[in-house]
This record gives sequence, structure tokens and C-alpha cells, in this order.
Amino acid sequence: MCGIAGCYQQYDGLALAETMNNRIAHRGPDADGVYRFEDGDIRAYLAHRRLSIIDLSSGADQPFTKRGLTISYNGELYNYKELRAELARSGVTFRTSSDTEVVLEAWRRWGPAALTRFRGMFAFAMLDEDSGSLYLARDPLGIKPLYVRRRHGGVIFASELKALVTAIGPELRTDPTAMIASMLYYWLPEQQCAIDGVEKLPPGSWAEFRPDGSSRHETYWRVTDVATEAAAGPPADLRTVIEESVAAHLVADVGVSTFLSGGLDSSLVTVLAKRLDPSIDSYTITFRSQDQKLEAMPDDAIYARKVAQQFGIDLHEIEIAPDVVELLPRIVDILDEPIGDPAAINTLLMCDAARDAGVKVLLSGMGADELFGGYRKHLACVMGAQYQRLPGVLRNGLVGPAVRRLPVTANGRGLRYARWAKRFLTFADLPEEAAFRRSYTMYDAGELAGLLSPNLEPYVGKLIAEHSDIYHDTTLDDHVNRMCLADARMFLPGLNLAYTDRASMAASTEVRTPFVDPIVAQAAFSIPGSEKIHRRQGKLALKKAAEAWLPKEIIYRPKASFSAPLRAWVRNDLRELVDDVLLRGELVGSGFLQQSAVQRLVDDERAGREDYSKQIWQLLTLETWTRHMRSLGVTITSL
Repeated sequence: MCGIAGCYQQYDGLALAETMNNRIAHRGPDADGVYRFEDGDIRAYLAHRRLSIIDLSSGADQPFTKRGLTISYNGELYNYKELRAELARSGVTFRTSSDTEVVLEAWRRWGPAALTRFRGMFAFAMLDEDSGSLYLARDPLGIKPLYVRRRHGGVIFASELKALVTAIGPELRTDPTAMIASMLYYWLPEQQCAIDGVEKLPPGSWAEFRPDGSSRHETYWRVTDVATEAAAGPPADLRTVIEESVAAHLVADVGVSTFLSGGLDSSLVTVLAKRLDPSIDSYTITFRSQDQKLEAMPDDAIYARKVAQQFGIDLHEIEIAPDVVELLPRIVDILDEPIGDPAAINTLLMCDAARDAGVKVLLSGMGADELFGGYRKHLACVMGAQYQRLPGVLRNGLVGPAVRRLPVTANGRGLRYARWAKRFLTFADLPEEAAFRRSYTMYDAGELAGLLSPNLEPYVGKLIAEHSDIYHDTTLDDHVNRMCLADARMFLPGLNLAYTDRASMAASTEVRTPFVDPIVAQAAFSIPGSEKIHRRQGKLALKKAAEAWLPKEIIYRPKASFSAPLRAWVRNDLRELVDDVLLRGELVGSGFLQQSAVQRLVDDERAGREDYSKQIWQLLTLETWTRHMRSLGVTITSL
């Protein structure tokens, strides 16, 4: 895992490449370099920051040049040994044992068709010095990021948005649509970028930029197509697929550790990794007891300890009790875009601790919930469809009023089931796509528009329509798998993979996700939704597969979220910041947010009438992000 940046056909390209490379130094502390190619009318500058994982020798440092091709590559190719052997049989000679050289030679041999042969996570730039073209490519599911900005007839790019902002901030402006999207979702879909004119190279795609200013963009892998094909075929052998994926993700020339929450996904990855590598150790988080009480959070560490004890795993526990006031601007800077999920803080602090212990690589169970129907929202939407069969007089005259009267706290203790019931009623009566959107977004269309300046209301309708278009862009006839597919296209890359990459790389660590894998994704969509969610049991197919390795106490324990004690933070630690920075902030002052509407959110949260802690945290991060962008010279287009 590394960081890449570069410029193509830019008169100031060398200076920009060096500036961007310095800004992402955290992504690769082991080596760095900038490759300069100037030939006639062609100007190309590729930069790289290296975190050494495979082939630790300096010979594998990047940018890597060989016989007219130069690559700057971020990621890992898990099947590089098999591809290397195939290339060697055709006469290719190698001078390193790195996966980087395999990617370069595979590109030379097969061109963009090589991408379908790669099993891994990656984003890379390839310069073909003979043709003068620059190629950019990204892995199938969007694990590794790549931001692109067309400029002066060419292009600049980087692994992180902050690199582009640092280099050309005064040329940039914020995108109001994306800012509003961050409020709706508390993260940004892949189709949006917080900076106007900057694009995210889509997952499963590649682009070519030519010396004459022309370009083309192609897609080599679409999860929608894979899901359709898999659903029409026989169910996969999940046990074999998952075991093989974990084995593939252990390829490294350094030690590997895991995240272990004690839930199904992380426990499954950890135990399978332990079977293959007895040296595996794990990291988990705990919280202050007073924070757990107010948040009504279960103590997941109990289960993590049970898994560790039963399977002989060395478990490192990290208590999450940060100075959140001090940490807020840091995490906002790290995340690049206004992502309002406090789980990023957990990842950052765990990776900080792991890195301090010398760990470079961690395995995560991320992706299983999206692909196998494991989130509460999936089950809730299925239950919502059943709830709609109840007589309207019962739903609207009895259940609804009773739930709305419930407080969300009592005697300083959070009432988790009251919060869930209130949340359920916000979408239980809606049609399928609208119910799914409302099950995990922060507001309905009217609520979101009510927070914003009236001039911004059209943006809300545009975002709602975009979600509908993506959700319906499938021929799957299965409710559960339609939700899983939408998550694989939006929630997974837009939130979970995004914050995991930024937070882990801020600590110079690599997080690998065995479930976020093209072969696992294909297997997941071969399983009917009725076998993923049955009665009140979510992720059932994966749970049955896990019975080969895990005790049922771990497999069938209640679902817990990878979150943070947000209500405690908002009510206590961040109280003054909410008053001074949010309620008297730039977004309210400019009219982007309506002060009275934001004040009502804060008042209802503090009175315990509603749980708006997540909304308040997101707005606080958006305000902090806006101020940070302005300080870097970016124009704020709030209205």
C-alpha cells in the first residue's frame, strides 16, 4: 500500500507533483520518488510514496521504470506470483520479486485486458513513453482511491484529495451538491466529490490520456453485471471461497495482524488467518463505561476476548477515550471529504496503536454486511414490507403514536430499542427504494430541504433521483440482493472503504478486506436473498458457512455496530463546540443552513426527545471541513 500522485501535460507539473507527494507522505514513509519525463511536447511527472509490504528491497521502489513503461502503483496484487510465473513462461525476465513489476509486465503483455486478471486492491498510473499516453486504473470494487482533475489540456491525480487541494487550492471551489449529499448520507457517493471539477476514477475502470489532449474511459468490471450473472447460476461454495480469499490476502513479506471486534465477520477472518499463520495477533477497541451507558452500547470486547482465548490469539485492547475536541480537526483533514461517521476515529486509533507496535498490515471483516445482508437496515426493510400488510388503522392509529411518544433516554441511560423503533417508523410505510434510502440516510427529502436555504432545495431532489436511478439499475428480482447491490455500489466504496483507507493510511498502515473481493462478490450474489435473510436472522448464509470454524455463541450473537459513543461526545465533550462552531458557524452565517432548524436539532437532542447525535456530528464535521477548505484557498460556493 502506498500513495501516488502525478501530472500530465502540465507546464508546472514537476512542482505540483513534488508538492502533492509531500502532502501524502503518511501513506508511504519507507521510500519516495518523482519520475520526470520530458520529450518533445510530452510532459509527465509521476510521484510515489512507498509503504513496503512485498519485496522490501530498494530495487522495488517507485516510480518503477522498465523498457519504456513507468508505473506509480498503490495497492497489492494477491495473485502476483501466479501471474509472474505465467509471464516468465512466455519469456519475461524480472529484476525484482515485487508485485509492482508484475503489474507493469502484465500491462505490457495484455494492455488493459490485464486488469481482469488481477486479484487485489489497486490504483495506478502507467506512462507509455513510446506512445506518450498516460493510463490510470482502479480496482473492481473501489478499495483504493484515485482523484483526478482535468487541467490545461492534461490531468493531475492523487490518492488523496488533500494532495490536489494543497497543490492548486486557489483554483478550486466546493460543490454544493456534494456538500448536501454529505448531509443526506453522512458520506459521499462515488459519483460525487466535495470539490467541483475533481472526479473519482470509478471502480472497475481505466482511462487513457493522450498527448493531443484527447482521452477515453472504459469499464472493465461492473458489480451490477457480476450480480446478474451470478444470480442466474448455481450457488457458490461459500466456505471454499472465503477460505481461499483470506489465504490470498495474507500474501506479504511483513507480519500481518487483524481487527477483532468479536462479531461474526472479524472473527471469521481472524480465525481463518490464524489457521494459516499461527503468528497472527489481533486488535480490538473498548470504551469508557460511562460512554457505553449513555450510548446503550454492548460490550463487544467480551466476545473478542472469548474468540482470542479459544483460538490462542494474542489480543491487544485499545480503549477509545480520545480528546474528541482536539481530534475533530485532525480526522476531518484525514478523511479529505465531509464524512460524518465517527467509526473512522476507531480505525485511526487502532491503526495508530498497531503501527506503534510495528504492524504494517491488518485484515478487516469489512464488506460482509454489504454483500450478505448483514446490516440492521436490510432486515428492517424486509420487516417493513411485512409491516405494510398490517391494517392501516393499527399502524397509524396505535403503533405510530405510541412509538413517537417514546423518549430516547431515561435516567442518563440510552434506550436503544426506542431509538430503533423511531427509526423504523421513518421508512416502514414507504415503497422499496425509498424505504431502503430512508433506512440509512439522515433525513427524508422534506427534512433535509428544511435545514437548507430555500435556494438549495432543487439539489435535494437531484440527489434523491440519483439514488433511485442507481437502486433501479438492475434486473435482479430479489429484494434482499437489490439492497446488497446498491450497498456494493454506494455505501461500501463511498463510506466504509473511503474512511478505512484514509484513517489507516494516516497511521501508515495497510488494511486488507478479504470480503471485498471480486470472487467473493460473485459468490455472494449467487446466494438467493431468502438464504441471506430468513425470519429475523440476517446474513444467514454466511453464518451457516461459518459454523465450520466458529462457535455458535459468536456466530449467532446479536448484531453490534462498529461505532463510537457519539451521544456522550455530542452531549458532553463537544457541547461548547456545537454552540460556538456549528450554531454560530460559517454555514449558518452564510445562509447555507437555516439557524432555527439546526437549533431545533440541538434542542431536541439535549432534551432527550430525539437522538440527533449523528446529525449534529455530521454538521459539525461539515462546518469544520468548510473552514479547513477556505484556509487552503478553496472558494466556498455555499449558495
